[in-house]
Amino acid sequence: MTASFTEGQSDPTVQPVPASVVERVDAADTTLHNPRRAVISLGSNLGNRLETLQGAIDALEDTPGVRVKAVSPVYETEPWGVEPGSQPSYFNAVVVLRTTLPPSSLLERAHAVEEAFHRVRDERWGPRTIDVDIVAYADVVSDDPVLTLPHPRAHERAFVLAPWHDVDPEAQLPGRGAVAQLLAVVTCDGVAARPDLELRLPE
Repeated sequence: MTASFTEGQSDPTVQPVPASVVERVDAADTTLHNPRRAVISLGSNLGNRLETLQGAIDALEDTPGVRVKAVSPVYETEPWGVEPGSQPSYFNAVVVLRTTLPPSSLLERAHAVEEAFHRVRDERWGPRTIDVDIVAYADVVSDDPVLTLPHPRAHERAFVLAPWHDVDPEAQLPGRGAVAQLLAVVTCDGVAARPDLELRLPE
């Protein structure tokens, strides 16, 4: 005969959910109906560059509270700030997300993705397996030194603006204006589309 629990009794094998977990779930639920748009720039110039970019996109998609909505074409870019030929060229792309994470949590996830691909931060402009930068988050404009929004150099970087414009021709960079207009005035030297390469949108 199997035991049954009458009304008012509780199953002794079920542990109560900690209040902190309930609060986090409740907080997440209140924002699920209002996700924010974020734009992420990806770059890689070490190892299997295309595979690394795809891995970073998949890792972002696997993040709770994040959905990858669009993936740009791939661009090949000469490295900034170094002697020509001293480093391999970059593969660059932009992804557009919908997220319920606040900017600080999205930044933590970006750093976690970099660490997962063994990003080393030992020199400025140094080669790296992966760069994951938050370009813009909704319409937020902030000079917080931990996370400046939008990215302080995005408006002058063709390797950000060109793929972003490809995936969203009407895009606006908060505080700077239309991406199309910004792209029209920056130099595109050393930044070339690679139509033979493709990144896929996570399923």
